[in-house]
Amino acid sequence: MMIAVLCVSAVVSYLLGGLNGAIMLSKLVYKQDIREYGSKNPGFTNFKRTYGNGFVTWLVLIIDILKAALPVFLTALTMMLLFDKWQFGAQFSGMFCMIGHCFPVWYKFKGGKAFIAGFSTIWFVDWRMTLMAMALFFLLLFTLKYMSVASCSAAALCPIALAFLSPACIWVELMAIACALLVILRHLPNFKKLAKGQENKFSLSSKKKS
Repeated sequence: MMIAVLCVSAVVSYLLGGLNGAIMLSKLVYKQDIREYGSKNPGFTNFKRTYGNGFVTWLVLIIDILKAALPVFLTALTMMLLFDKWQFGAQFSGMFCMIGHCFPVWYKFKGGKAFIAGFSTIWFVDWRMTLMAMALFFLLLFTLKYMSVASCSAAALCPIALAFLSPACIWVELMAIACALLVILRHLPNFKKLAKGQENKFSLSSKKKS
């Protein structure tokens, strides 16, 4: 029974995780493909730099949060009710949402960097870990102003913090490590740009680029 639940969760989480708000809205609203502009990454940060701070940009963020939060919550709830394994269910579903976001079948397996999908997941895994990770994220984002540094640092902190907070089982910790590594690996191009002094800084007041 548990295997069946996890299989359904993996498929649904992967497919929903693969839906990309930046790609969908750039085509629907601007009749363009975000993958052809800016850094060419189909994510919130590049969408914001390309199209500015309008409503559509923040709708991208909402879509990318909800597409992971929904399957993660439903999987966690189902696993808790049937097997008393909320944390395992949340981390399992979140991992497949992140994989779907990075390698979506909808877009020829070329997707984003999974930070927002991961952000949606960790709230359901352990809220204490989430508060620590978000504190580090915002501290680095508004001091160094590099989204890549803030995202990867917060991702790396999650499995470390979770280990001290006693995960439900070793599999939860291992999946948390895998998710953190996925985020970091997906940001390697950003660190190469950072080393060359070519990485763009994040700004809440950034304007649409021509």
